[in-house]
Amino acid sequence: MKLSVVIPVYNEEKTIENIVDQVQAVDIDKEIILVDDCSSDDSRDKLKELEAKHGNIRIAFHEHNQGKGAALRTGFQEAKGELVIIQDADLEYDPMEYHKLIGPIDCGKADVVYGSRFAGGESHRVLYFWHSMGNKFLTLLSNMFTNLNLTDMETCYKLFKREIIQDIKIQEDRFGFEPEITAKLARKNCRIFEVGIAYNGRTYEEGKKIGWQDGCRAIWCIIKYNVFK
Repeated sequence: MKLSVVIPVYNEEKTIENIVDQVQAVDIDKEIILVDDCSSDDSRDKLKELEAKHGNIRIAFHEHNQGKGAALRTGFQEAKGELVIIQDADLEYDPMEYHKLIGPIDCGKADVVYGSRFAGGESHRVLYFWHSMGNKFLTLLSNMFTNLNLTDMETCYKLFKREIIQDIKIQEDRFGFEPEITAKLARKNCRIFEVGIAYNGRTYEEGKKIGWQDGCRAIWCIIKYNVFK
């Protein structure tokens, strides 16, 4: 099966080449779709260089900044692989775990796989307590509405069968994508699996972008996409 790796990019000039190299090193048939969300640094030039260097890379550019959800929406539309995975450009997640995520789909058990930072015994960088508590609270609240028993709704690593993700209309432009897609997958009765993954979180000084405003929006999105459909 071919894997489409969708990477949203916003001011990631320091890490984008590194993460692309890591993705390329994974022994799997793949295409890489880089979506630049109107970066103000040199990310765009670096993406053009990467596209010229690698035959399996395609890039898309947003003319104004819209957010991670909007970048993913663009990337999903471009995907041609049988499977589609989200990869952040910030080196927090290890592409070498793709095979672990693909496993439940490959053996016919799952339609969607979430990589959980809170399940299993994988390594994690020790960082923000309240950020971790916020993630767990949002996952709990989401589970109460979806009747799922996820441990990490907010994880970046979400792997889909292409026909499933392309059949879902994504409305959220920013980080509200996470509760929105979870609610819509639950409504479609998709077979969702979780696997434990490692996590090398970065600090806000290192470029982490999500903030408390996004957490407030996530609460509204959990209610909106589960109650109001």
